[in-house]
Amino acid sequence: LAAVATLPPMANYAGAPQETVMLIALLVCLIPTTISALLSAIGIAGMDRLVRVNVLALSGRAVEAAGDVSTLLLDKTGTITYGNRQASRFVPAPCVQDSELRDAARLSSLADQTPEGKSIVDLANQLGASHLDEPAGATFIEFTAQTRMSGVDLPDGTEIRKGAGSAVAAWLEETLPTAISDIIAEISTSGGTPLVIARRVPGQPGHALGVVHLKDVVKDGMVERFAELRAMGIRTVMITGDNALTAQAIAAEAGVDDFLAEATPEDKMEYIRSEQAGGRLVAMTGDGTNDAPALAAADVGVAMNSGTAAAKEAGNMVDLDSDPTKLIDIVEIGKQLLITRGALTTFSIANDVAKYFAIIPAMFVAAYPQLDRINIMGLATPESAILSAVIFNALIIVALIPIALRGVKFRAGSASSILRRNLLVFGLGGLIVPFLGIKVIDLVVSALLGVG
Repeated sequence: LAAVATLPPMANYAGAPQETVMLIALLVCLIPTTISALLSAIGIAGMDRLVRVNVLALSGRAVEAAGDVSTLLLDKTGTITYGNRQASRFVPAPCVQDSELRDAARLSSLADQTPEGKSIVDLANQLGASHLDEPAGATFIEFTAQTRMSGVDLPDGTEIRKGAGSAVAAWLEETLPTAISDIIAEISTSGGTPLVIARRVPGQPGHALGVVHLKDVVKDGMVERFAELRAMGIRTVMITGDNALTAQAIAAEAGVDDFLAEATPEDKMEYIRSEQAGGRLVAMTGDGTNDAPALAAADVGVAMNSGTAAAKEAGNMVDLDSDPTKLIDIVEIGKQLLITRGALTTFSIANDVAKYFAIIPAMFVAAYPQLDRINIMGLATPESAILSAVIFNALIIVALIPIALRGVKFRAGSASSILRRNLLVFGLGGLIVPFLGIKVIDLVVSALLGVG
């Protein structure tokens, strides 16, 4: 607008007044209509790519935020590992019989329908445990994120619990014996998950019976995917209820940047806030009611379709497949959206620079013949130059719509490498294409109007 506003007095001073129609046409050509017209198409394309991977974005801002994410919070179970942890062995405490630990572990897991609970019952049965059902009148204690334990209360008042070492120690109201701590450390450093089994009989102090060794496996290809995210400047953080030793072993094997061990919903919330306080955008997944506050606080909160209504209302995306690994795909789709927008913005700016060289010399060549030297396209007349630029302006938007919808091909890399690639491909292309396009249109217009 400023450029067009300064032209009339300059043109009058030079003795080459310009008609209002030409000035309006020039204004239309120089306004960055290319990127303005394509922004909606780019946003719609991003939402469409999410739908193709069965993810519903509840707002366009969520897709854009996914491209700016700098911290990725990933649950260990089901995202980084396969999530089908299986009991591999029972390790009794000193002076505890194998059968005593085996039977107590089985009783605590009879009503546990998780893969871990079922595997404990199966292993106990394989090792010769009795196949009796849960005693009548027994009360099953479900696992919660707060207690990090489950178990059973028997009719005679006996209580059996299984869970994280620190949680069981708090339940026993005493420090775990050194032998149990050593077993936990040995299992944890191997990448396994230790579940401590403890029992409390009426009238007697409770004590730990031993540890169940649960094994899990890191998914194939996770190391490479985390390396790609690191190259893009995204920090990955593994969230787990396991102890610090297990979390450290799994984190090292998977290649994540950091981990949050023995995490509670409150810990997740505090971690998200600390990251955001440092100016970073955070993405996470969740499926439970206890995840809802963290999902709401995260910049990108992906709720699982199999999750609770509270989780789905708190998040700004819903994964219809309930696959936590989708979070990585979502971030890549968001990155592609931003890269596409940046590439087409670069093209649009370079496009406008070329239009200046096409139009200004043609408008003032009559008053300043020297300008003919920079009329490198050799446009026929000022009128045909303006008309050709207007027509090119309309055609280039149509030509770029397929790129906006398909998106610029995404390659993992740093922000500087992506910028260099955009400047080379779309910056140079934005300079060359208008020269060629306007010249061809000018030849056609000149032929039709019989000028030149």
